[in-house]
Amino acid sequence: MMRLLAKRLAAGAGVLMVLTAVVFLLRQLSPVDPARALVGAKAAAPVVAAERRKLGLDDPIVIQYFRYLGNVVRGNFGESAVTHNGIGSDLGHFLTATSELLIAAFVLAAVLGLAFAVATVSRWRGSGLLRLLMVVMSALPVFLTALLGIILFYETLHWLPATGQSSYADAPSGPTGFLLIDSLLAGRLNVLWDAFVHLILPAGCLAIAPAVAIGRVLRSSLQHAMRSDYVRTARAKGQGELRVMLAHGLRNSLGPALAMAGVMVAAMFAATLVVEEVFAWPGLGQYAVQAIDIGDYSTIAAVTLCLGGLYVLANLIVDILQAAADPRIRA
Repeated sequence: MMRLLAKRLAAGAGVLMVLTAVVFLLRQLSPVDPARALVGAKAAAPVVAAERRKLGLDDPIVIQYFRYLGNVVRGNFGESAVTHNGIGSDLGHFLTATSELLIAAFVLAAVLGLAFAVATVSRWRGSGLLRLLMVVMSALPVFLTALLGIILFYETLHWLPATGQSSYADAPSGPTGFLLIDSLLAGRLNVLWDAFVHLILPAGCLAIAPAVAIGRVLRSSLQHAMRSDYVRTARAKGQGELRVMLAHGLRNSLGPALAMAGVMVAAMFAATLVVEEVFAWPGLGQYAVQAIDIGDYSTIAAVTLCLGGLYVLANLIVDILQAAADPRIRA
């Protein structure tokens, strides 16, 4: 297991190095001047030139790259034109909200995908309707799913809030930065429930498409496993069908589904930018959109690298889960 983990860590570091080089190259090719983005569009030319010298943008490109790489390693991404704070501190502030949303969405996608697969393979009553509903919802663009959710659950039924992370202005912000955990640690169950309710709609919009993709792959693997000899032996011993499926068929079917989950993580990260903007979720997505509006490429690059790091970490976790589910991978 340790050897597998070391190989995955080395591969992840290589991915981040390539991503850093691509981000730096795109910054060089971008028509947006980072110095002008910082000082403002109406700043005089001498002010812009002074800012370029301060940022080292007039140095040779090789020197700029190694300086940029060193700054990335130290977590120094420069100053944000959005907040005029250090980008590194901004990332730490916005990352927790995005991580909380992504974790909730991924857990929901896993639960829905499992329910989708088990219900359709077992041919439970209503499984056909569940399959049709999930497939139709996954076919819609994520922004349209979000708008439909707001119209139905906020405007029409008044069940769920439409924007923000919490209704409480004095919601706890520490020590972890995750609102659900912090409100629980503070003993404020009303804030905990409010944060959970605010999480349902955006997490659900993010989870639908990955849930269908994971559920389809898991259903195919599960159908194959349920026709195997060891499953027939378990049935011959008198075990119930659901017990046979969960205890014998499911574990041997998890490998392909976990691989699909790793692929869908990237799709969830891309959709996060849209979902956070629609629901006014105070995370990296909204931060990136504001940076795009004013052409703050330094902030955009930092958010890209941050999401790339999260993607590598998520796939590392998926690889570990695959190894835990299938001993052949560990070997």
